[in-house]
Amino acid sequence: MSVCVAVVGHQNNPLYIQSFTDADDALKLHHIVHCSLDVIDERVNNPKKSGPLLNETFLGLLYPADNYKVFGYLTNTKVKFILVTTDVDVRDASVRNFFRRFHSAYVDAVSNPFHVPGKKITSKTFAGRVSAIVSSFGSSTTTD
Repeated sequence: MSVCVAVVGHQNNPLYIQSFTDADDALKLHHIVHCSLDVIDERVNNPKKSGPLLNETFLGLLYPADNYKVFGYLTNTKVKFILVTTDVDVRDASVRNFFRRFHSAYVDAVSNPFHVPGKKITSKTFAGRVSAIVSSFGSSTTTD
């Protein structure tokens, strides 16, 4: 089950963060997302140690934290997508598909002529699409 998704700008500024759990866990999830930025920067700046190629946008499992697994995705414009999930048996293929759909929703949101680049994403349409993507991700990983 996905518990948090985040979009972080190229200067590590939060553009969108949504948690899908109780309000008590929101601060903890924000902290996990913030900590994952260091892991992403390390992988991008030291490609020999981390494994994935620079042209690979899917960063894979960044790190396991407590009862969570944190996955990352880096766009060509250095915008970072972060997924925090409680699924233990999540497959890379389903996470890649999640990020592909999430990236598509993000592109649609920032292509809006009223969106100011680099500012927080406040679109209700984007939030609705993210909720739909997250709910479909949770159901697809439990049936595999």
